[in-house]
Parts: sequence; C-alpha cells; structure tokens
Amino acid sequence: MAVNKGKKNKEEGLVRSMNKTVDLVVKGTSFLGINSYGQIMVGDKAFEYYNDRNVHDYIQIPWEEVEIVAASVMFGKRFIPRFVLKTKASGNFTFACKEPKKVLKAINKYIPGDRMRRSLTVRDVIVKRVRGLFGK
Repeated sequence: MAVNKGKKNKEEGLVRSMNKTVDLVVKGTSFLGINSYGQIMVGDKAFEYYNDRNVHDYIQIPWEEVEIVAASVMFGKRFIPRFVLKTKASGNFTFACKEPKKVLKAINKYIPGDRMRRSLTVRDVIVKRVRGLFGK
C-alpha cells in the first residue's frame, strides 16, 4: 500500500511520522481531491504531507512505493509549478510548493535520477496526439 495511514497516538490524537530523520520541511499544497495547505516533509523513510488545519488529513508515502517522480518544468528549468509522485499501488499524488527545486533535490537522495522525469508539456501532448491520429 503506497499511502500509510499511520498510527495515531491515542493520548494526543497526533500522527506518528515514518521518518527517523527529516531532511527538509516546506509549506506546500496537496492536490488530492480538494486542495489543502500544509507541510511537506522529506525524510529518510518516506515523503510526508500534513494538513495545517486537520491533524488527521495526511499522506505518507514510503520511498519503496514511489515508482516515478515527475515534475512540470516551464521556461527552460526556471519554473516548476508542481510535481507528482506516482506510486505502485495507490496512484498519483500531486503537490506544489514555493521551493520545488529544494524538494526535488531532497527527494533525489532517496529516488535515483533515472526514476525522476519531466512531465510532458501541453504542446508535447498535442503533438503526440496529432502524430497518433495521422501516423508517423
């Protein structure tokens, strides 16, 4: 299972982190269902997201479950509006933050470079569809 629901601490009602050490914590947005704002945490065991408003709304993705990390790159590597973690079992999880380059560099410690990709631009998708319609 790609998303670990975590274990709630019964005394405090808080969620336990899967990470032993944390490399980076930044504010971010999750696009799972309705947008939610919270903290993105990159650590030694997992990628984690915790909602600021709801303690029980969180996402924990162990590094073993991540297949591919894809980033939307615009303006020649100058702007990365969002990135996606594609998992083996639970689908895609899209996130955005103000410092995506730092987050992707932190993720690159645990996910090899051959599994980190650029996502297709709108132009690339259109060209690919047109070529599919008319052949090569």
